[in-house]
This record gives sequence, structure tokens and C-alpha cells, in this order.
Amino acid sequence: MVTTRDDARARIVHATLFLVGTDGVAGVTNRRIAARAEVSLGSITYHFPTQADLLRAALEFFVDEETERLRELAEQYRSRALSLSEAAELTERVAHDLTFTAERIAPFELYVQAGRDEDLRRVAERCWRAYDTLTVSVLSALGVPEPETIAPTVVATITGLQLRRLSTGTEPDLSEAVLLLLHGAAATRR
Repeated sequence: MVTTRDDARARIVHATLFLVGTDGVAGVTNRRIAARAEVSLGSITYHFPTQADLLRAALEFFVDEETERLRELAEQYRSRALSLSEAAELTERVAHDLTFTAERIAPFELYVQAGRDEDLRRVAERCWRAYDTLTVSVLSALGVPEPETIAPTVVATITGLQLRRLSTGTEPDLSEAVLLLLHGAAATRR
């Protein structure tokens, strides 16, 4: 198979996300990546000299895609007046769009790994900032004063419920939890 260097690099990153999402960071080996990405073993070390480099590139890829997705959502709601129930429904929609494919499970693994890797932590911080930015946009549209102060709590609640959904297979009522938080934020901040 003939591929360009960028194509091989992208396939390696995709394969890494898949493997992290299915088998965890410990399940990522160059042989498994090469087989999944259909590249030679040498091309992996050519593009990524260390596993840390590879994991950072995989999380950066996810973060870049997620940041763009969230930026587009934030732009849609930046100047729109939303009701609390509309904001809760938006949250439910965003969460529902995040079906737990292997590539969507991988960031949870990589966030934990970021606790052990300073460079990976910097990449993870970019993703959390994107989540906060979207949340601030929605809270601003709701008229919540100082939305920057509550946004991390809303993001943490949503993320925690998503992690619960992932780890238990149950569907927590995300919109109800967010609605409760938003009612509290609107009431205490005014």
C-alpha cells in the first residue's frame, strides 16, 4: 500500500485512539498500531519517537476536533437568548452525540494518563478550556451573571455523568441535572 507521510501519520494516530479506547494505554504497542493502521513498524517510530509523543499526538488530534466542534456550537448560541430548558436540551443533545466509540473512550484514558505526564496535561487543558468556553456561551445566553465562575462546575457535572454513563451503561438524566444546576446558578447569581 502506498501512502503519503501525512496519511500514515493520521492513520497511526487514529489507530492509537482506537487502541487506547479499547484496551487502555497499556494495550498500545507498536505492533498493534502498525497492524491497525496498516503501516510498517518503522513508520511509527519515524513519526513518533516515543510512546509519550504518540499519546500526546493522539490526544491533540482529539482535542483539535473537539475544540472545533465545540467552537461551532458556541458560535450558534453566543448571541441567542435561551431558556433554561433549551440549555438543558442542548446539553442533552451534545452528550447524546458523544456515543462511546473506542475513539470517544480514549480521551478518558488519556485524561487519567495526563495526571502522570506534564506535556499530556497541557493538551488536556486545551480540551477543558473548549468545554468551558461553550458552557460560558450558553450561560451568557441564559443571562447568568459571571458565567465563568459556574462553567467549570457545569462541565465537571456533565463529564462526571458521562463517565458514570460509560462505566455503568446506565443513562443518567443529564438534562435534569443540568437544569437543576442552571436554576441554582440563575437564582444565586442574580
